Amino acid sequence: MAKIHVLDEHIANQIAAGEVVERPASVVKELVENSIDAGSTRIDVSVYEGGLQTIRVTDNGGGIDPDDMETAFYRHATSKIENGRDLFEITSLGFRGEALPSIAAVSKVRLVSSNKDDGRGREIVIEGGKLIRHEDITASQGTDFTVEELFYNTPARLKYMKTIQTELGHISDAIYRMALSHPDIAFTLRHNGNMLLQTIGNGDLVQVIAAIYGTSAAKTMLPVNGENLDYKISGFVSRPDFTRANRNGISTIINGRYIRNYGLNQALLKAYHTLLPINRFPLAVLQLEMHPSLVDVNVHPAKLEVRFSKEAELYAFVEEIVHAALRKEVLIPQVVKQTIGKPGSTSTVQEQFHFPRGKIEDRAETKQFSGSFAKQLPITEEKELPATEMRERVVAYDGQDRAKDQVLPSKSLKDDLDEDYIQPDGQQETPSPFHYSETSSEVRNERQQRRQSQLNKSFKDYYRDIAASKSNKPNDAHHQSSESPELPEFPELSLIGQHHGTYLIAQNDSGLYLIDQHAAHERINYEFYYKQFGNPVEASQELLLPITLEFTPSETEQLKTKLTWFEKAGVYLEHFGGQTFRVTSYPYWFPKGSEESIILEMAEWVLSERSIDLSKLREASSIMCSCKASIKANQKLTEKEAEVLLERLAACKQPYTCPHGRPIVVSFSTYDLEKMFKRVM
Repeated sequence: MAKIHVLDEHIANQIAAGEVVERPASVVKELVENSIDAGSTRIDVSVYEGGLQTIRVTDNGGGIDPDDMETAFYRHATSKIENGRDLFEITSLGFRGEALPSIAAVSKVRLVSSNKDDGRGREIVIEGGKLIRHEDITASQGTDFTVEELFYNTPARLKYMKTIQTELGHISDAIYRMALSHPDIAFTLRHNGNMLLQTIGNGDLVQVIAAIYGTSAAKTMLPVNGENLDYKISGFVSRPDFTRANRNGISTIINGRYIRNYGLNQALLKAYHTLLPINRFPLAVLQLEMHPSLVDVNVHPAKLEVRFSKEAELYAFVEEIVHAALRKEVLIPQVVKQTIGKPGSTSTVQEQFHFPRGKIEDRAETKQFSGSFAKQLPITEEKELPATEMRERVVAYDGQDRAKDQVLPSKSLKDDLDEDYIQPDGQQETPSPFHYSETSSEVRNERQQRRQSQLNKSFKDYYRDIAASKSNKPNDAHHQSSESPELPEFPELSLIGQHHGTYLIAQNDSGLYLIDQHAAHERINYEFYYKQFGNPVEASQELLLPITLEFTPSETEQLKTKLTWFEKAGVYLEHFGGQTFRVTSYPYWFPKGSEESIILEMAEWVLSERSIDLSKLREASSIMCSCKASIKANQKLTEKEAEVLLERLAACKQPYTCPHGRPIVVSFSTYDLEKMFKRVM
């Protein structure tokens, strides 16, 4: 008896849907690609409940001939491929003829289309692959495609769908890539009736970037243009001072098709070599044009991956052109004055300054430690780190030489200096002549005074408490049995010097030690900030001038549902309309000068996490703050500064690795050294 048989057409379409229709975003992508292939200049996408309830795509393209309406839903029916040779020169986005039958097999579909402007069109309705209605109807030129109750007849697929916000994020991402690939098409995206994206369709790619990523991002973009015998490249890349925490801001487009390609991403990142901080990525939109025979787009069901004929040459070309664009720029951030008030007024916001106070009576000897970083670690006779008030003056001139001060206490390493610091030429800086104005005195309330009291507690007190807690070991046997194993005591070290402004060199009877000063300071700061994030709301300070941040439309929708998490971290973020959010307060101990970047990284972290809990948020926020506030490599320390750093490290609960897991201390035993020098064999 024969065991092999041909599958029913409906079952075959449902199986094909498993490859083509992975989630609602897959439907949106396939339908929009058809609209683009139809020559549309306007495409409107409207979805409800993350696309699981309704997806509607409307365009003004060429439409479908009435005689082709039903045929379009046959498997492998296409108007874009006629013979095998066409597969080697594909110029359309869709060509397989699998999308419409696959979608219709797992949903309820209504298609209205007209290929003329005489007001006559045709409607077809299909439910679960079965034709329900096919009749003439009044319609304007173009196509109106509606998909409802996706996966209603395949509950196993429906069960594995993510949250509405997750599915909406995938849909938004698909539309963003389409809009970036085709700036000459006007796109709109609505979710539950709310506008998420609107582009003009005038061909200006920068305007599309601004609509998606915000105007501040668009202003950082540098044009990229180049051409050789095989390839033509155009687009924009961001300046190195504008980065993101992941690669999602990189869009590579081949002949109008967005694709994912690891090699192209690496070529782009190589062009930024030494220009980007670690684990930071640029925003980039690269449009590559080449002869269709040089690229094979028929290697992936969703057509997201391609294969290149001259792969190495293409990657080298991309790296060369992007590197040339970056090399033309003076990559030095500039201070920009902001205006406040109505247009035409004389009010401006002056650049920010720090005014340290007091004196250092005893200047530390620099010996082999030297350089301007003497300003960044606290130096007192007792090696204490008292907190100081760093006054960040936001001066608004009203034409009468009057000024209003905003005092923003902070807790970064620069603020930990004794009341003043020594200038490189040995001259002491005079104390700040500025004082609290009447306006700021009225603003300071009891809560602010409590914060100030907390701020004045020194790092030394904090680490003295830790050292005391480590020495007070419980006597109760039961308690000891439930304690986690203690780490070995940090060795007592005698400082020798500093190597290349990066590693401290120390010794004891056991041997030689190298300490990564940045990793050590990260661990010190991490434990401090982790404790502070235990109750950040109490330390939150209101801002005279809120910080404004911009996000993509999909990020905006997600952030609006996650604002409470920022409040739990002491950051009060509120939606300010459109794609803009406003930060009205944050904890006073955020590292000075890095507040905005920390909040942006917190937002990126919150958006990237599938599940958030307070402990994870506390951990991630502490790591962000500790890294920003830490000393860097190639920064000279005085002898006393280095000794204070070692003392603080020894007081840490876990002084052996930084928050990222890198080792802080490397040791060479006396035996190891003697063996290296052949003193022992």
